[in-house]
Amino acid sequence: MEKKQIISVINQKGGVGKTTTVINLATSLALSNKKVLVIDLDPQGNATTGLGLSNQEKDKTIYDVLNGKFNFNDVIKKTQIENLNIISSNVDLSGLEVETANENRRAFLLKDKIKSFLENEKNNYEYIFIDCPPSLSLLTIMALVAAKSLIVPLQTEFFALEGLSQLMKTVERIKLKLNPDLNIRGVLLTMFDKRNKLSAEVESEARNFFNNKVYKTVIPRNVRLSEAPSHGIPVLVYDKLCAGSKSYISFAEEFLKQENVMESAA
Repeated sequence: MEKKQIISVINQKGGVGKTTTVINLATSLALSNKKVLVIDLDPQGNATTGLGLSNQEKDKTIYDVLNGKFNFNDVIKKTQIENLNIISSNVDLSGLEVETANENRRAFLLKDKIKSFLENEKNNYEYIFIDCPPSLSLLTIMALVAAKSLIVPLQTEFFALEGLSQLMKTVERIKLKLNPDLNIRGVLLTMFDKRNKLSAEVESEARNFFNNKVYKTVIPRNVRLSEAPSHGIPVLVYDKLCAGSKSYISFAEEFLKQENVMESAA
């Protein structure tokens, strides 16, 4: 398995826990001495603010990389977590689709920038996580083309599986035409409420549909998970002992075990 993992966290529905998953998986890996970079590819900039950085328009962001003004090294920012850096985002990014309308290889913009960045041995990140916007827009296509694998957060709520077929079709189309190496690394069930029968039903449906692609760890509904972003810190720092923190630590352990299995199978 390649040392450098490029993983997009994706679901075209909003409010399913994408950004929360990016922030807390990245934090957990960084606390385990892995060198991690988060790319915030959502114009809302929630991963940016959730890691304690500004998403104000004056800042250098991923938008400035994709439009050719700066390179990755010009815009990478440190977070308060050792080993965890971020390329931030803001609302400027929403204009990229129109601005690149006449570019032939615009779907490859992010992939090409990452490739060029990683060619320098000094940029020795083990994991690059891309936080995708809640849509199947050009930005999401860029993330699918750039990634080696995908994590799909899926909330255990009514209509959770609705729309996933469209995402799966998009992934297959990208594999066929633009990124043959792309695969779904796993589906992470989020917002699980053990008191709610519906959560158990959705979990069962998801495990039947995706088989062994669904992680054993499930992320519960948890007040601390909801509160942490407003303080600009990961829940693992905000309240390490809460159920949300414990579940993301467990998920990170499962994620790393999965990697060991994939390495032995290679």
